[in-house]
Amino acid sequence: MLDDQLCCGHLSAKAVSRSAKAGLLFPVGHIARSLKKGKYSERVGAGAPVYLAAVLEYLTAEVLELAGNAARDNKKNRIVPRHIQLAIRNGEELGMLLGEVTIDSGGVLPNIHAVLLPKKSAAGNTAAAAAATGGAASQGGGAPQGEGAAEGGEERH
Repeated sequence: MLDDQLCCGHLSAKAVSRSAKAGLLFPVGHIARSLKKGKYSERVGAGAPVYLAAVLEYLTAEVLELAGNAARDNKKNRIVPRHIQLAIRNGEELGMLLGEVTIDSGGVLPNIHAVLLPKKSAAGNTAAAAAATGGAASQGGGAPQGEGAAEGGEERH
């Protein structure tokens, strides 16, 4: 009975917030007040702010988890806007939900167009040809060294 206080002749219990009752960290009372002041509707149900707080808390936890993974992948201990950007854009569902959102100092996703990448078949053929000829392709024209032949096939005087 140490927690109870005597008020007007009655024992009163300690006040418990709606966030604590719902087991949430986000402020249910603040969200309820914002919904009422925002003129979204004339009336706001008792469960609406609790549900909205739960959804916001879940989305925040999801983004923070993915951003923390991105920070750890980059060997950093602190989450910066770049990590949040990478977390949102690399996630399929979060990317759809927050597709039109701009993250300040977030940068862009690393992306090189396929046309600009070196062709794998040409690079593989060149390496295979060099290995088959004993590296003569890399020496310039296949002329053996020490015979006095220049690269153009002409002799120098």
